[in-house]
Amino acid sequence: MEKIVHQMLSVNGIKMHVAEIGEGPAVLFLHGFPELWYSWRHQMLHLSTKGYRAIAPDLRGYGDTEAPPSVTSYTVLHIVGDLVALLDVLGLEQVFLVGHDWGALIAWSFCLFRPDKIKALVNTSVVFQPRHPHIKPIQGYRAMLGDGFYICRFQEPGKAEKAFASTETSNVVKSFLSTRDPNPPCIPEDMDMGLMFKDSVTLPPWLTEEDVNYYASKFDKTGFTGGLNYYRAMDLSWELTAAWTGAKIRVPVKFIVGDQDLTYHFPRVKDYIHSGGLKKNVPFLEEVVVMEGVAHFLNQEKPEEVSEHIYNFIDKF
Repeated sequence: MEKIVHQMLSVNGIKMHVAEIGEGPAVLFLHGFPELWYSWRHQMLHLSTKGYRAIAPDLRGYGDTEAPPSVTSYTVLHIVGDLVALLDVLGLEQVFLVGHDWGALIAWSFCLFRPDKIKALVNTSVVFQPRHPHIKPIQGYRAMLGDGFYICRFQEPGKAEKAFASTETSNVVKSFLSTRDPNPPCIPEDMDMGLMFKDSVTLPPWLTEEDVNYYASKFDKTGFTGGLNYYRAMDLSWELTAAWTGAKIRVPVKFIVGDQDLTYHFPRVKDYIHSGGLKKNVPFLEEVVVMEGVAHFLNQEKPEEVSEHIYNFIDKF
């Protein structure tokens, strides 16, 4: 870990913290919620030994990267814009792209907007869903999973932050990263969102107190508003991306998901993946891997296997 180099770069009007290691073809890693560049530590070290340059930023609103105050500054156009600017600053014409959770959503959008920048994509957990021409995302979630669905509960500024502040930040991190419940998280509106977090969590063997403390030390400083604003900007992102309605992902893709991942158990997702729906919208989808007994944070739960899956795919190009 001490070999990983950290720097602050000016990109797209903000200061961005970027971690990197290695030399060779560049691989850009995009983290999810509530995570940081640190989520990719294992994959970065692994690929750097295989002749690749591994690059992992703290995305806008996270960690040591700046967090603009307005929700309207967190659309997918802003986040992808940050990443395109990052490549320019680093002097990179193209990269291999790897995403997880929110990072996966951003990775799909990156490939949609600027496929010229991406050699190939390894995406995890979150499938590509084409933009619905008539239904905004939050409206769709409410109809499918109810008002208690966690993304719907995250919409009102301040409410989720209050719930997150009701316990130690380390408990928030532990509760999220150690969850193995495959059901979509729902908290009825008459219940406190703080019930999501347990005061006592037994850490899984792949997550150490040192790992938890690193995450907690950063979120203690920043709070969770930056990450929550991604959810709050979803409808605005939908409005701003009307020009891409019907567009497909046209880069080579490998998709990886755990069979205990809550995203794999969202309504209709399994059928969409395995009955050709995903392939229809991602025509250059080359591989789908379903990892048995693995939950949402697969890149940390099974670091060696995920690292090898990434390497075996990108090494073909």
